[in-house]
Amino acid sequence: MTAATTDAYEAFAARADEYDVALHRVPAADVADTIAGIVDEPAVGAPLPWEDVALPDGVTTDPTPAELDAAVTGVTAAALGVADYGSVLLVETPDGAEPASLFPDLHVFVLREADLVPDMAAAFERIGERFRADRESAILATGPSATADMGELVQGAHGPKAVEGVVIE
Repeated sequence: MTAATTDAYEAFAARADEYDVALHRVPAADVADTIAGIVDEPAVGAPLPWEDVALPDGVTTDPTPAELDAAVTGVTAAALGVADYGSVLLVETPDGAEPASLFPDLHVFVLREADLVPDMAAAFERIGERFRADRESAILATGPSATADMGELVQGAHGPKAVEGVVIE
């Protein structure tokens, strides 16, 4: 692990903490057990895109609309983390990452520490060409959904009420 990676993680963790996002920094071999310890069932998700990690058995990866509606937890991969915002880039995938990250009350993202960048300029440098060429769709998510449209701050109005992250060392 390089000093830059450690610095990016520390900045990301500090910012995530400001949004009440709990992080779990674990080796790849511990990802499934860590996720299993976080999720409240029923849980839905999209398969993780890395060969050395997998979701635990309790996470349904091809949910029906009824299973998605009933899900308490959604688990998805994050393509990128932006340290100075504590944000993650969630890419829409054919296997349902977007609904799994937005509909359940708890969203658990999984992010490789190597995919942390220090700031938004570095994020655009890393992903800009890919998104321009492929015209992919993604969202930058920072903590639980929140709105103050009608006065007092309400969490979970347009997405998850709580967010936790599993960062793969």
